[in-house]
Amino acid sequence: MKRWWAAVVPALVLGLLLSPGGTVPAAAAADVNLAPSATASASYTSGWESVAAINDGIDPPSSNDTVNRRWGTWPNTGEQWALLTWPSARTLTSADVYFFDDNGGVRVPASWRLQSWNGSAYVDLAGASAYNRALNQYNHVTFTTVTTTRLRVLLTGTSSVGLLEVKANGTSPGGGTGWNPPANLVTPLNQVWQHYESTYPQLNTFRNYGWDQVMANGGSLNYCVRWESSAPVSAALRDRIHASLARQVKKWTDLMAGHNGWPYTDVPVKVVGWAVRDRATLQWSDNSVDVYVNNIREGAPQCAEPCGRFFNQNGQYPNCPGGAARHYDMSLWLTAGMGGGAGGDWGQRIGSEYFVGALDAENIHILLHEIGHSFGLDDFYDWTPSGVGGFLMKAGSASQITDFDAWMFRDWWRHLKSRYGY
Repeated sequence: MKRWWAAVVPALVLGLLLSPGGTVPAAAAADVNLAPSATASASYTSGWESVAAINDGIDPPSSNDTVNRRWGTWPNTGEQWALLTWPSARTLTSADVYFFDDNGGVRVPASWRLQSWNGSAYVDLAGASAYNRALNQYNHVTFTTVTTTRLRVLLTGTSSVGLLEVKANGTSPGGGTGWNPPANLVTPLNQVWQHYESTYPQLNTFRNYGWDQVMANGGSLNYCVRWESSAPVSAALRDRIHASLARQVKKWTDLMAGHNGWPYTDVPVKVVGWAVRDRATLQWSDNSVDVYVNNIREGAPQCAEPCGRFFNQNGQYPNCPGGAARHYDMSLWLTAGMGGGAGGDWGQRIGSEYFVGALDAENIHILLHEIGHSFGLDDFYDWTPSGVGGFLMKAGSASQITDFDAWMFRDWWRHLKSRYGY
């Protein structure tokens, strides 16, 4: 059977379960770029630009980058700022700033400086090296080590100003490696990761894993339910479906609590929308979720594309009817009569009768398997790592998450955490 590949953007690791520019100056050896784990904001952003560009981890090809998103303030001039805010204090030692300059309305600033938040006000960073204004490369600034929840880039000019990327270098809040799998799993875990690297060339550039979604939301996931069935859904059944989905996702995300610098003790799951062919199928009238009627894609109902991260991987949802808070990261696609399942960065697809019949089960193993795919875990149809037996991601050999599944899951965080500044 072929894989279930998504149609709009490439999904790097998906599966089908059958039955049960310039050179960046080097930071200190122990430092990592902490900017991706911050929330970006600004004094002003042009309507066609995005402040999220400044910490999306994309190295610009030039200051007049016309391929990737940019942050710019046109037509506003004068003093402008871009801000990185972390949920808890970070220890910073240097920064790298790449200016946006289109040789038109947006130009390199006449002057700029870095500031931290001291709890009551923004203050210039002590001991800062020269604030250079070079184009087509990162401008590196060192300063006296500071611990803060905010780093602000303050720019002044007679033209509008902009930034393409900001790197905030410092000490990872997790500290240490935290990587301590059982000795008997070290070899098979290395085999699995080597298999990923040799099989998936986009491994390190793909940006829509479940990990990316959780981090973009600051520690949560939003879902849409695609109800590909004519069976009626009461408010009580709706709530049970939501609760069961949340419990199964939690079985994976709880594996990370306290592990290797993972920043969240819990990853809440919220269902924000339902998609159906006929509104009468949904037997409730409250507005707790958005309802999308007869919006058909791939032959099945779907929540609005402007609200879906799969269709808006820049993390911006300007045309989502319910606003960004009602965006959905993944879909739970429930299909009448389906045996087995499929999963990827877009979400999970399983049989509606199977799922409804298993709502109170401790382990809904097909759904658990497909959630694993959404976080990058692969199938094992044609090979088995050395020294391990049955496990959930090897279809049909386990009905719950095993120790090997758990460490494969954690290994993804070990390899991806640096992209989020951990």
